Amino acid sequence: MPPPWTDPRWKAEAERWIRDHAEVTGEIEQPHIEPWSTVMRLPSAEGDLWFKAVAAFAAFEPRLTAHLAQVMPDRVPEVVAADFERAWMLMRDGGRRLREVMTSAADAHHWERVLARYAELQIAVTPQVDELLELGVRDQRLAGLPARVERLLENRERLMIDEPEGLTSAQYEELRERLPEVRSLVDRLAAEGIPETIQHDDLHDGQVFIRNGDYVVFDWGDAVVSHPFHTLTVTLRAAAWRLGLEPGGPEIIRLRDAYLEPFGRPDQLAPVVEIAYRTGTLSRALAWHRLVAALPPEEHADYGEAVPYGLQRFLQGGPIGTWE
Repeated sequence: MPPPWTDPRWKAEAERWIRDHAEVTGEIEQPHIEPWSTVMRLPSAEGDLWFKAVAAFAAFEPRLTAHLAQVMPDRVPEVVAADFERAWMLMRDGGRRLREVMTSAADAHHWERVLARYAELQIAVTPQVDELLELGVRDQRLAGLPARVERLLENRERLMIDEPEGLTSAQYEELRERLPEVRSLVDRLAAEGIPETIQHDDLHDGQVFIRNGDYVVFDWGDAVVSHPFHTLTVTLRAAAWRLGLEPGGPEIIRLRDAYLEPFGRPDQLAPVVEIAYRTGTLSRALAWHRLVAALPPEEHADYGEAVPYGLQRFLQGGPIGTWE
């Protein structure tokens, strides 16, 4: 069943709730409609506010956002009101989107500050893993990764074998042969003893806003409890693509080190990132698999190719930041 975001009755109900929680001073707009969420913008007596409704498979997002705001309120959106049962929340405006600020490689320094602040948030909530799971955040800890990959390989339809943008038969067979390598990578990463914690899992320049000089991370609906360094798979890949940075080049290394600084010993942890970048690629393929599985069948063709893409990137290898 498709989400109700455009149903007039649902919109009327949402707007009533909005008006019960804010003094709306103008027209309510709906600039964002996706299968997983919708966002409405409303001018209010307190400035612009944003209403977000989340689909059932990411319904924990309002609870998680409110929780993180209690831990570090300057790192995440300010939640003005929330209905956790309906997965609705009303947030204060986040400022300018990072994507609108960064236009070239010369602007990559913004990511250095974002990643350091984000790492500090990850570290701060590390002791709260059980609480995060109780909020509904997905459990994607390392120990279960090999089994999840093996189960995914059983779903040939989702892998689009020998279809355009899908895995080839040869790639599929190679992945099956390399399952012991996946287990070895997971064991090596776990042996480093870095605690698992919240992991945004889709941290790119469209998810970060600048407000009063602070960088605020939005859109936690993809978040999981996992290895913290898996974050860098999406972030470094997106930064390299959008800013024209060389994978594994000096700009990417600076971003990596800025992220690692709060964890301490960036030089010693650099090899750990190399492992996590590879396991994170698999984890991201699994994330897309979960999303596609939750969508109505008519939506599968629009997003399905992202699943084999992640597996192909694992086979390809390459330095951190590699995206094609």
